[in-house]
Amino acid sequence: MHSLLFGLAAALAWGTHDLCVRFVSQRTGILPAMLIVFGTGAILVAGAALALGDWQAMTLPAARLAGLSGTIFALGSYALYRALALGPVKLVAPLVGSYPVLSLGMAMLQGQPVGLGHWLAVAAVVGGVGCIAVFSTEEDGSPVNLQAAAWGLAGAVGFALTFAIGQAAALAGAEWPVLIVTRLAAILMLLGLALLARMVQLPARKMLPLLVLMGTLDAFALGLVIYSGSLPRPEFASVGASLFGLVTVVLAWLVLRESMNRAQWISVAVTFGGIAYLGH
Repeated sequence: MHSLLFGLAAALAWGTHDLCVRFVSQRTGILPAMLIVFGTGAILVAGAALALGDWQAMTLPAARLAGLSGTIFALGSYALYRALALGPVKLVAPLVGSYPVLSLGMAMLQGQPVGLGHWLAVAAVVGGVGCIAVFSTEEDGSPVNLQAAAWGLAGAVGFALTFAIGQAAALAGAEWPVLIVTRLAAILMLLGLALLARMVQLPARKMLPLLVLMGTLDAFALGLVIYSGSLPRPEFASVGASLFGLVTVVLAWLVLRESMNRAQWISVAVTFGGIAYLGH
């Protein structure tokens, strides 16, 4: 039960973080904002990693995998920010949250068995996302923002690869050291992109508290999921955390006043029901 509660708390934190992304991405430069968010998270994670991490267990292969995971995480997060800057949360959040479908595909390629229930869950996720797009088009009278959808799918691919490579790194080393190396690699990747794009100017001062809050929420959520690994039934934490996109949709409806009709709510419920099953 504690694992499930931790997972749901992580979903709430990540969902709130993604709602903030929608707000921030439309008001300031994406790369400078991400650097503040990632830097805040790295500082918080570094404190825990230095105190709790088994650095003697860290290996060179684990460090390489962690670096690759962090690089892809930065690119996936950039895609998330771009998607939320272009399209409504009710479309982008289910697309980005569908990464367990891609994780299942990678597991299948590695020879792991895939049951009928998993295929039905994949069908629910794909069908649910498709229905959200169709019903949004009918309501708004305008076509779905394909650019936002493409960035959302890119984010899903990035997160699926990030978690797969990050888990391999943790198996080859130790969780906390891998986590801090991953974040440092992500920051270096973002810094390189910012320099190439000549976007190194800090966001406006009034945006800094919100960006620091986003970094804190991200680090808090990730810490909950990691800590749940030491509790009974840790898989419940992953299931609960995978619903972060649903939290984002609900918050967007409450805070941003994004319109949602009954068909869209049913589509969202079907989508995240499938995601929750895949996360089990």
